[in-house]
Amino acid sequence: MEMRWFLSKIQDDFRGGKINLEKTQRLLEKLDIRCSYIHVKQIFKTSDYPVVLSLENHCSPAQQEIMADNLQMTFGESLLSDMLADFPDTLPSPEALKFKVLVKNKKIGTLKETHERKGSDKRGDNQDKETGVKKLPGVMLFKKKKTRKLKIALALSDLVIYTKAEKFKSFQHSRLYQQFNENNSIGETQARKLSKLRVHEFIFHTRRFITRIYPKATRADSSNFNPQEFWNIGCQMVALNFQTPGLPMDLQNGKFLDNGGSGYILKPHFLRESESYFNPSNIKESMPITLTIRLISGIQLPLTHSSSNKGDTLVIIEVFGVPNDQMKQQTRVIKKNAFSPRWNETFTFIIHVPELALIRFVVESQGLIAGNEFLGQYTLPLLCMNKGYRRVPLFSRMGESLEPASLFVYVWYVR
Repeated sequence: MEMRWFLSKIQDDFRGGKINLEKTQRLLEKLDIRCSYIHVKQIFKTSDYPVVLSLENHCSPAQQEIMADNLQMTFGESLLSDMLADFPDTLPSPEALKFKVLVKNKKIGTLKETHERKGSDKRGDNQDKETGVKKLPGVMLFKKKKTRKLKIALALSDLVIYTKAEKFKSFQHSRLYQQFNENNSIGETQARKLSKLRVHEFIFHTRRFITRIYPKATRADSSNFNPQEFWNIGCQMVALNFQTPGLPMDLQNGKFLDNGGSGYILKPHFLRESESYFNPSNIKESMPITLTIRLISGIQLPLTHSSSNKGDTLVIIEVFGVPNDQMKQQTRVIKKNAFSPRWNETFTFIIHVPELALIRFVVESQGLIAGNEFLGQYTLPLLCMNKGYRRVPLFSRMGESLEPASLFVYVWYVR
């Protein structure tokens, strides 16, 4: 898992409300474990790398024990339920965790205590976990707040190994007290504020701890934020509403093409090394790339709602990365030709931090009254682009292939 990687987050929420235990047991007993097992095998069909199962847990201890039983029965040996022998006090790499499912939840005690309880009967053994900020003895760093007790079943707690959910308090508190296996979740609003006011502390934090950014609660329509701003400061898990298509999901899907869609990408060296003082908003030292794209033509571009090959087509080339690199350029409009438009236009971009840059091709049909109509797009990391004559495939707003629709381009860049 290491802090050195960006993670494409796969999250399943186990939600528990205020319902009686008998009803919950009946519901859980109806789960078809055989169907679940088939689903588990599909988890690693695309990638061998570990999957993080994030639990939103509001269940009683008795319900949590049922959850723990179902997790163990469903995932079997794939479920990581003990620390690896070679990694007792550091996070293992994704290579060491291949074909493993990791549970992310609150946890009681240390990994050593979990290891010592291995194989023992934990039913009915529950502990209280206080949530909130406590007054630290002898150190007046944080105000004392009211705490509430959340009962954690040891059976479920002991399934949490390297992904212990811990409330973020401050960067100073994390430096002093946070353990290597504790992960923080920070809302987008707070994270955006911290990224502007304390960017160096934020990047230092993401070097040491896995940090998840999640959408604010007011996004009742399941809209998304731009994940690029949090990748720029090294946040490993940038959680999006995957059910909502659009630019953020295009960036998400394009970002992880860098490693064949495996879900894990090694972060650039300046986001990993402790001696680095990288600031995405103030680039002092860089080795910029001059990117040249000659957009030659389009091939069987998607039809508009009018189902006509005589649409007025144009292409927008966008760069996403650090603030100074973000820009876009647009071709002229080719009138009444969506089948084989020819532009033969050349665009040049100066990109200061190519390691974080994504290139997005967007094809539109010009509309004078209702505005332009989206036809297709393709997003990929800049450093994944091969030089020379290339065919750029197009995908729909929902992420489906629009084959044979594509763009024909010539790519060149120098550093």
